[in-house]
Amino acid sequence: MTTTDIPAGFERHFRQSPLTDPWEPIYSKRTDKAVIIGLRLALPHTNSRGMAHGGLITSLADNAMGLSCGHQLGGATRLVTASLSVDFIGPAKVGQWLQVETEVIKTGRTLCFAQCLVIVDGVPCARASASFSVVQKKE
Repeated sequence: MTTTDIPAGFERHFRQSPLTDPWEPIYSKRTDKAVIIGLRLALPHTNSRGMAHGGLITSLADNAMGLSCGHQLGGATRLVTASLSVDFIGPAKVGQWLQVETEVIKTGRTLCFAQCLVIVDGVPCARASASFSVVQKKE
């Protein structure tokens, strides 16, 4: 994969985790309102039918929505997923660009709410919504 395979504005994702390490490289871009996560689908991202695994899509959606809520809160808090719902709309296949486009619905002192569309080569393949508990950072 070359950098020309990655849409403009995306850079290597700034937040790694043990869960997503096997899926690298993962990319992201920040807007004033959200963190958009994307990746070029490869074999390690698929299920036995050769399509993007629902667990991958769910995890990336959870990650993007939580980071987007945190981004709008100014990064002064930690968030823990309280509720997550995903609807799978269509397939995503190896070689396609998958990106998670998030909209933060509301941020509050104790809860945040977000929704997203998971887009594959410009076509929605899933939608998700989540609520997050806000955990204040200890000083």
